[in-house]
Amino acid sequence: MRNFLKKLATFFGVGLSPKAPGTVATVVTIPLVLLLNLAGPVVYMIATVVLFAVGILAAQAYETDMGGHDHSEIVIDEVVGFLITMVWMPMTWQAILIGFVLFRLLDITKPLFIGYLDKKIQGGLGVMADDVAAGIVASLIMQLLFTHTNWLGSQIVVP
Repeated sequence: MRNFLKKLATFFGVGLSPKAPGTVATVVTIPLVLLLNLAGPVVYMIATVVLFAVGILAAQAYETDMGGHDHSEIVIDEVVGFLITMVWMPMTWQAILIGFVLFRLLDITKPLFIGYLDKKIQGGLGVMADDVAAGIVASLIMQLLFTHTNWLGSQIVVP
């Protein structure tokens, strides 16, 4: 079980990318977003909550075995953060692009309370907390864009 958790922490090796592992993990999450969207909002939300909870355990296992805090190869937090960003969004290229840019910008710069969470909460929860917060803020911005603009494009209906 511990080996599975450590693999999940790196999202099955994606976090071992030599360049920008968080960004690579966010890109790799796009097919998961599309798949979960097809499964429906209830499945999407359940999967996101489960991945968040298991992600805490995975990040903690990785940190315990490797020492230190929030290693760059731990990317399950980016996966969950981007899933949160895209919840209840239309699956258009515009929405995915804007969601991606917003989430990465918030995750990298850590404005507002996001940076505070990153510095103050330790362990697996600390690894996950700042990315979840970035995902929530990005999702709120996306919801505003969705309801007040046409920037996110038209929903593609899959039969």
